[in-house]
Amino acid sequence: MRVEALRNDRLADFVDYCKRHKAEVDESYLYDEDFRNFEPDEENPTYIAVDEKGKVVAAASLIINDYMRRGKKGRFRIFHTEIDNIDCMRELLKAILSHTEGMNMIFLFIPIVNQKLIEVMEKLDFCIERYSFLLVREDMEVSDIDLLKGYEIRPFRPGIDEESWCRIRNTSFAKLIGNETPITPKMVEEMRLSDDYIEGGMMILYHGETPVGVIRGSKDEYEDQPIMNIGPVAVNPEYQGRGLGRSLLRAALAFAREKGYKRTVLAVNAENERAKTLYIQEGFRQVEAVVSYKYELNDSMKYKALL
Repeated sequence: MRVEALRNDRLADFVDYCKRHKAEVDESYLYDEDFRNFEPDEENPTYIAVDEKGKVVAAASLIINDYMRRGKKGRFRIFHTEIDNIDCMRELLKAILSHTEGMNMIFLFIPIVNQKLIEVMEKLDFCIERYSFLLVREDMEVSDIDLLKGYEIRPFRPGIDEESWCRIRNTSFAKLIGNETPITPKMVEEMRLSDDYIEGGMMILYHGETPVGVIRGSKDEYEDQPIMNIGPVAVNPEYQGRGLGRSLLRAALAFAREKGYKRTVLAVNAENERAKTLYIQEGFRQVEAVVSYKYELNDSMKYKALL
């Protein structure tokens, strides 16, 4: 077994490996559209492990885009092996670490049912950062959107509302683990131009003429069937506790039915009990749980042990 940097002539083998094993890991960045323009570079350092026959038996690929760099962390697209060899994973990790200058941590999500991979992460000195739940709502009636007087939900206006969207999202998520890094107007524009965009799926809640909340519905798949993904759901902190998040959620659910979606899906951090309670009350049920494992990069003892 040898570890090597992914070259373009092995790109198809790497993509095939990811597709074969995506059900065992977090598949957020393993869809066809994610590989459409993918290439190993500074933003996507990628390594494969191959056996004596040249077959790919393990892979590690890190996402280090502008958003991740501003948060001083990297997220694994995949970190997985199909062979029972901890040394293989250790060598992949060592190769990835050469691309993490200036970062504080790297992390990955693992379905909690994948105990084998969880054991590997713990042997490699990864530790738990947080738990997150995936919730699905089947097609059912949507309760009325009972907005308080003076509030209104309006469609997102491209070229006008990007700053407002960022301000609401960033303020609301400033203390939410894993979402602390602010997004930028450019990122909001990219959401609108992405393959998963649904016309009209981005909405802003106003109090008078003041934007105070946002919600987005986008194209997704779950169990190989179309589903609408809801997120973010954000309300300015000073406006929370007034039922406005529930109104935004119901607006998104009504939009999903209007667009013909039979199911909707969203994710919520375990510590955000208030939000999870709201989603359950509105008809969602938990279908999956994942754990985020992080590797602290400022721990010199880990480096010495690894090297």
